[in-house]
Amino acid sequence: MFDTLSDRLAATFKNLRGKGRLTEADIDATAREIRIALLEADVALPVVRAFIKQVKDRALGAEVSQALNPAQQIVKIVNEELIAILGGETRRVRFAKQPPTVIMLAGLQGAGKTTLAGKLGHWLKQQKHTPLLVACDLQRPNAVNQLKVVGERAGVHVFAPEPGNGVGDPVQVARDSVAYARGKQYDVVIVDTAGRLGIDAELMQQAADIREAVQPDEVLFVVDAMIGQDAVTTAQAFLDGVDFTGVVLSKLDGDARGGAALSVAHVTGRQIMFASNGEKVDDFDAFHPDRMASRILGMGDVLTLIEQAERTFSQAEAEKMASKLRGGGKEFTLDDFLGQLEQVRKMGSISKLLGMLPGMGQIREQINNIDDRDVDRVGAIIKSMTPAERTDPKIINGSRRARIAKGSGVSVTEVNNLVERFFEARKMMARMAGGQGIPGMPGMPGMGGGPKRQAKKQGKGKGKQRSGNPLKRAAEEKAAAERRAAGGAAAQPGGAFGLGAGQGPADFELPKEFRDLLPPQ
Repeated sequence: MFDTLSDRLAATFKNLRGKGRLTEADIDATAREIRIALLEADVALPVVRAFIKQVKDRALGAEVSQALNPAQQIVKIVNEELIAILGGETRRVRFAKQPPTVIMLAGLQGAGKTTLAGKLGHWLKQQKHTPLLVACDLQRPNAVNQLKVVGERAGVHVFAPEPGNGVGDPVQVARDSVAYARGKQYDVVIVDTAGRLGIDAELMQQAADIREAVQPDEVLFVVDAMIGQDAVTTAQAFLDGVDFTGVVLSKLDGDARGGAALSVAHVTGRQIMFASNGEKVDDFDAFHPDRMASRILGMGDVLTLIEQAERTFSQAEAEKMASKLRGGGKEFTLDDFLGQLEQVRKMGSISKLLGMLPGMGQIREQINNIDDRDVDRVGAIIKSMTPAERTDPKIINGSRRARIAKGSGVSVTEVNNLVERFFEARKMMARMAGGQGIPGMPGMPGMGGGPKRQAKKQGKGKGKQRSGNPLKRAAEEKAAAERRAAGGAAAQPGGAFGLGAGQGPADFELPKEFRDLLPPQ
């Protein structure tokens, strides 16, 4: 979604690197490039003006002129202003003191409200709530049936007393759903209302009537992130007609430029609460302005990646795998390898996961070309092996490889590559689990090859040479003994900071600048 904007901003900041001091002309040029990048991303003009003004005011101030690295300071300012435009802090759902909490969805037809209702229900279910979906879109053909299918896929119950297709009173259905939820112990009610092809006065009034009937705790405006600047106009119309409390962005995985996401929150004053970025029910999560700003600036989103991993991987399974690897990795089998791959696949698209890592914007094209079906092919190869072959891949000879290749529909070369990659991966994972770190990175604590290489290097060194002349050698030894005797007090144990016994940091005469930082005695 934000690829174009990210690339333009990265190119802009690259021009600032290496400059020890930024002039006003540098800041003006940078602001101009950022303005162009935002306008190309379809961000609303008032938002661009406010953003650029704030960035320039701060960039011309003392925080940049006195900074050791002005370029990094500019990036920091842009990051903070992006977070502010996206809503500042993460906005949580306000739950009712007395259940059920009523959440009403509103938006244009085609924005993805019905699908999003199922995703929201699934997300709330993961948060230990018991949601109920309510079919109040009785105008659109088969809208009720669609909600039932979505609810079944999400594992959430649906309240649909009317068949829809123009039949039934949506206001009465909404009112009845609250009483039904209270009686059946549902603690959250999600009301899916009818969409509009435009700013339809009649249907807008219907949404206002539903709001009046159920008094929702949250009214979420669902906006298609791909409609660009039109999102601002639509959002303002819904704000005047229905007065929503939060925004949900759908279709964030599209190829649009993402201006709606950067505009809606700033123009309406209502924060973005959720974002949908795929077709599966799991492709939905709370919206974090700081994480989104980090993604736009190419700094990744490691926190979201960690949260997804925690949801997917069980602690017991992780500890079991770690114990296998600590034993040298020989107990780690192809079955374990396949299990790890399947767990990663559950987290989502491989390219999407890699995109959350910092610095991956530089190889975005290669990441986008990753085919998730390669993981499925690896699974097919492993599943074509016998249990003995998965436990001990060393027994896989030529005839076995030919049989495995035939059974999984791949070439023998692909089977060979998989087995070789497995042995390499097992060796590397065992080294990392043993605290030796990644091979080939010397000189760093915990990294493989460092201590041995340093010891080897020290062994090759000549060390201190002794003279071959007996008289000269005796004189050298006598001088060394005198030096040891003179420095005996300093060499006594217990002298911290390399000082003699009885001395300490308090005996130092610190410079005035450091003394001013110390607390008063």
